Amino acid sequence: MTLEELLPDSDYRFSFRFERADPRAFFSPTESHKELIAQRRPWLENEAERYSALLSDGERLLDETIELCREWGVLEGEDDSFLNNPQQARLRCIALGWALESDFLLLRTEAGGARLVGGVVCFPSSWSLEEKIGRPITSVHEIVPGLNESLGSQISSFLMKLRPGVAWSRSNWGLSRSAELNQHPARGLPRLDDEVGLEDVWLRVEHQVLVALPKASGILFGIRIAHHSLVDIQKSTLLAQRLAHALRTMPEPVAVYKGIAKVRDLLIELLNRRQDDAP
Repeated sequence: MTLEELLPDSDYRFSFRFERADPRAFFSPTESHKELIAQRRPWLENEAERYSALLSDGERLLDETIELCREWGVLEGEDDSFLNNPQQARLRCIALGWALESDFLLLRTEAGGARLVGGVVCFPSSWSLEEKIGRPITSVHEIVPGLNESLGSQISSFLMKLRPGVAWSRSNWGLSRSAELNQHPARGLPRLDDEVGLEDVWLRVEHQVLVALPKASGILFGIRIAHHSLVDIQKSTLLAQRLAHALRTMPEPVAVYKGIAKVRDLLIELLNRRQDDAP
């Protein structure tokens, strides 16, 4: 999804836009593979309990995910060999988190909906895997003001109707004062305040992919993070105007949840300032 598509010419609202996706392309190594893996592994080596989780009813989903990753050819030889070794399921989960650039979640589909039963999230967007594990998706989304009310039933229905062989992608965004990939709340990274300039703020985009796991009755949920400096956003009149409008029309409870409420007027002013008006 392009930034123009991510920031449409309309008032802010929760988006339920999904596009057909190629899971092989999503999970395949990129030019930044070594750098991303080097950032991921220390979190799993030193704080595996914080950045990985697997319930017993997520083990079959993990094994099917590993099978798919092998079919897609996204695992390097050494990583694939390690996953072949006899070991506990939790260690296989961590090993997959070592091998992939992207984070992943495992959702089990049940009569009542989808439930989070495992995954590795080294680069969370201000949320905690250890607090969400075992909970239904509707419960996971409760913290987002208005999301369940506006889209909860659509999300649940979509997840339950996913079919094998077809993957879907979507993207969402927030603003952050840090370009760190790992924004776990326990790290205490700096927050947005009234002293920030455009050079201090990043548009944090979360690209997601959903893949059905039919053998295990579940879903593989992949997450990749991208950052765009607001300095670059402001250089595009179109993007600056659209982001400013999204901030202006964002409901107050959502702005509070996203940590934007106290600085939204400042950010709108900075985005609308043209280059030749800058001091």
